[in-house]
Amino acid sequence: MNMRLLPKSFVYIALLLGSLAVAFPLLYTLSTSLMSEAESAVYPPPLLPEAINLSNFAKVIDTIPVLTFIGNSLIVSIAIMLGQIVTASLAAYAFAFLRFPGKTLLFSLFLATMMIPWEVIMIPNYLTVKSLNWLDTYQGLIVPFLATAFGTFLLRQTFLQLPKELFEAARVDGCGHVRIFLKMVLPLSIPGIATLGVYSFLNNWNMYLWPLLTTNRVEMRTVQIGIGMLQFEEMNSWNLILSGVLLLLLPSLLLLALGLKPLVRGITAGALKG
Repeated sequence: MNMRLLPKSFVYIALLLGSLAVAFPLLYTLSTSLMSEAESAVYPPPLLPEAINLSNFAKVIDTIPVLTFIGNSLIVSIAIMLGQIVTASLAAYAFAFLRFPGKTLLFSLFLATMMIPWEVIMIPNYLTVKSLNWLDTYQGLIVPFLATAFGTFLLRQTFLQLPKELFEAARVDGCGHVRIFLKMVLPLSIPGIATLGVYSFLNNWNMYLWPLLTTNRVEMRTVQIGIGMLQFEEMNSWNLILSGVLLLLLPSLLLLALGLKPLVRGITAGALKG
């Protein structure tokens, strides 16, 4: 055996063990979702089911309106994602390319909002939404999250990495800010925009506390709130609960799989030169 291969082999083994440790909760969720109720109630729980029970997923769909919850979460997450991309890209362009008095101070104050815990502004936001009669509505779930300081900072840094010579040549040709923004900045910043989109969608898909406060009707519940309806006071059927969790995870896992490459490109953009 070549001794030079040993260190690399150890690295691969360590990475494999680390990957299995990270993926174990998801793999165990999949395994338990295929078990019978009796198997899932055994202690210590088995790692693999004796027989595959796909009927668990049908029972979940019959027990709770899974498609309604997924539809609500998709509407809310996509609307917030698009809203944040629009507002963050416009604000980032202003902070990156426009000159106006107090820009540095305003940007510093804008970033300072990232240090305010969500719990501090949750009650004022709730009272505002309640005063507008937006409880149990899509606008109550969407509007408070349409602007993001993190997204603005991310896209501003992305815009600042673009070659300035392009914009100088565009201004010489008579292009205004609107045309430069639409025709040059946005197409060249797709990795950063995709990063913000994936991050925003996943973050809002997993949102729990705000939908719990602002929705009361089952028809307006999102996936994170709806999954709690599988838990009963009398007993917990973990095979059904984890089947529901797996069903509600599928859209976010699919988006993460499709958006992983743009996400990595956006995060690593500007890290290397050449």
